[in-house]
Amino acid sequence: MPLSNSDNERERWNRKYSQDCGAALRAPDPFLESAFAEFIRPLFPHGGRALDLAGGAGRHAIWLAQQGWEVTLIDISETGIERARQSAGPLASHIRFVVDDLTRFQASQTEFEARFDVVMAFFYLERSIFSEMLKAVRGGGLLVYKTHLKSQGQRLKNPAHLLEPGELLRMAEGLRILHYREGDGKAALVAGKVDDEANCQFLANA
Repeated sequence: MPLSNSDNERERWNRKYSQDCGAALRAPDPFLESAFAEFIRPLFPHGGRALDLAGGAGRHAIWLAQQGWEVTLIDISETGIERARQSAGPLASHIRFVVDDLTRFQASQTEFEARFDVVMAFFYLERSIFSEMLKAVRGGGLLVYKTHLKSQGQRLKNPAHLLEPGELLRMAEGLRILHYREGDGKAALVAGKVDDEANCQFLANA
């Protein structure tokens, strides 16, 4: 029986995480560090709960756990999740590891709905679930997002998972845009979901 698209994706990423031992699987993207310093830590100085979508081998989830956060990491690859668990070491108790196909992600599932202070995704684009991602951000929380633009298509295997210029801004309509940049073939965004006066004041001054 032919493999489904999800099975093909799982196999592809399992192979990648089995073969790739480079630093790129361990070091957080610099954008997360800068977003944390400028937006996340001032809003949540005592930590909080984060959702890392398509987080792979856990480089971002582990880094946030090091900052005192509780993180739920979801990825389609069992190999990536197992590498994340091993790399986390003692921090694994602060990370919930979930193997799942994100094309079926629904924020209305009890454990995800409007629960997270930060929802983040790096180099992952599944348009059909973007609105569900936004629902997983609690009022007063932040979306941190970075992925490739279509200009990178010749270097990536699936151009359907590449953003059009300006598309990320349109997808985040209704959130308060705190940071947005397109450059070097990538788009990066920090946006807030405001629901109370204190957070509104913070975002207004950010």
